[in-house]
Amino acid sequence: MVLGSVVLLAGTVGGLSHRATAADNLEPGIDARNVWAEWRALRQSLDTTAGALELAQLQLARAEEIIAFSDRYQITADLAALIYDTALREAIDPDLAFRLVRVESGFSKRALSRAGAVGLAQVLPATARTYEPGITVEGLYDPATNLRIGFRYLHDLFLTYGDLRLALLAYNRGPTRVAELLGVGQDPGNGYASSVMRGYRGM
Repeated sequence: MVLGSVVLLAGTVGGLSHRATAADNLEPGIDARNVWAEWRALRQSLDTTAGALELAQLQLARAEEIIAFSDRYQITADLAALIYDTALREAIDPDLAFRLVRVESGFSKRALSRAGAVGLAQVLPATARTYEPGITVEGLYDPATNLRIGFRYLHDLFLTYGDLRLALLAYNRGPTRVAELLGVGQDPGNGYASSVMRGYRGM
């Protein structure tokens, strides 16, 4: 019984020694450091690929939305892209932005109202100068400039009133007139906000 145990122990030790010798004979380049370096390289490659895929998905979603707006309002894709991108930069829901431009100018870059409001977003020169002092009327006909100022103004009005309907009414009638009507307990509504918001699901 004792002899059998000694033989079994000797066999176990011999097996361990054989495995250790085999490990020692591995190629010098195959060690933990190389494995970790390979893992880090693969991880970085995977992260880069995932980032590129996410960017491509975002770009695809943007393109699809712009095409949808272009089809819905029958305007060029370039104009739809300008309205869409400018709205996002100025923290305006693109859906609301397109509705505003449709009601204000019918997407006409050269629109001019009897009150002197100019361009796509129908911005008054006096209002524009509070954002860009010295801007000219002709400068307001530039679509990118006009949309940037118009959307920024709407965003500021929304922050002031905390209510989209009142912000739209102030955009259309002017903050002074809206304040006067509210001050005497009257509703400043004139149908403008309803025209812009009809069917709108909200920001």
